[in-house]
Amino acid sequence: MTSNVRIRFWIEAGLAALCGFLAILTLFTRDWIEALTGFDPDDHNGAFEWAIVVVLALVCVLFAFAARADRRRLRSSAPAGA
Repeated sequence: MTSNVRIRFWIEAGLAALCGFLAILTLFTRDWIEALTGFDPDDHNGAFEWAIVVVLALVCVLFAFAARADRRRLRSSAPAGA
């Protein structure tokens, strides 16, 4: 069981880091989505990018809390003195 929790912790931590990085990237370079996909739903007014920043930041926080819970679960199941 601890190996499954450990794997899940690293996946959640990695996804939190990725979402945080993409949120920060979108704050500083707002046109990376249009450059990558060619999709421009807001005609360069920035509303879509702000929505992406909010969603990515929220997902980052949710994955960080999930990873924290898994880390606490790992610590509580570790043998004493380890």
